[in-house]
Amino acid sequence: MAIHARIANDRPTDAANDRLNPNVIEREFSEISLRHDVEDGIFWCYMDQKGRPSYTYALGEEIQQVHDWIAGAAVPGAAPELASLRYFVGASKTPGIFNLGGDLRHFAENIRNRDLPAMRAYAETCTRMQYAHASGFGAPIVTMALVQGDALGGGFEHALAFDILVAERSARLGLPEIVFNLFPGMGAYSFLLRRVGRRTTEEFILGGKIHHAEELHEMGIVDILVEDGEGEAAIVDYARKNRGRFHAERAVYGARKTVHPVSLEELLEITNIWAETAMNLTDADVRKMERLADAQERRIARRGPRSL
Repeated sequence: MAIHARIANDRPTDAANDRLNPNVIEREFSEISLRHDVEDGIFWCYMDQKGRPSYTYALGEEIQQVHDWIAGAAVPGAAPELASLRYFVGASKTPGIFNLGGDLRHFAENIRNRDLPAMRAYAETCTRMQYAHASGFGAPIVTMALVQGDALGGGFEHALAFDILVAERSARLGLPEIVFNLFPGMGAYSFLLRRVGRRTTEEFILGGKIHHAEELHEMGIVDILVEDGEGEAAIVDYARKNRGRFHAERAVYGARKTVHPVSLEELLEITNIWAETAMNLTDADVRKMERLADAQERRIARRGPRSL
């Protein structure tokens, strides 16, 4: 599970202060790494996992700590370090991979055990994280996903939840869940629908094709396409060039969410459909899921130990 550093000024009687203090940069994490670029108003949150880069409870717990702290930007004086914060960027430190999606081992075990509550609990945890990114944690910021490598299944869903999706040219993005007779149930339908409409969304999900970033940029799914290795520099350049119009930019994205809102209730209802559908998978479907997990783990093993 995640490592939680005990903070010196912990006050169990004041949960709000516990969430917001001290500066999250000072905490110890095992699944993520952080950087706060104060000058440009950018907070970088990198998924930085030792094993298969997927959405585990351990990863979610650590990201939640960051979300809670960023929410302090919406409370005057609660987190003074965030006074100049403008952009929150979700990215990955795993070479060639943004994220490979759901915890397939966990899914397979729950399906074989007929444990619907466990599937619902996992899905709800991920969905609430998705909603937090989509709503900007209630803070006056713009959220950006930086995809440098593969964003598959839940990894692609994660990237879709941000205000702006930036991808490097060699990145691959897709929703392959149909391979094992399931669908992406943690935001893909809602977020794609608002970008490309019902027909394309359903073709995308039911087709299961893995797309290159350039193709998705032409479709309007990837907002900013950059050359390989230039993703971080492109985001810094974007922040600097748009410094003078930031408040108008954030207002436009706020208007987008008002006209085409994605509610937490909508996301949770869909994810319940996902969990119930998973219970109908056959043993052959589950074996496909496990073979995919095997392939992902072999890929990570070939990469070698994670650089520290």
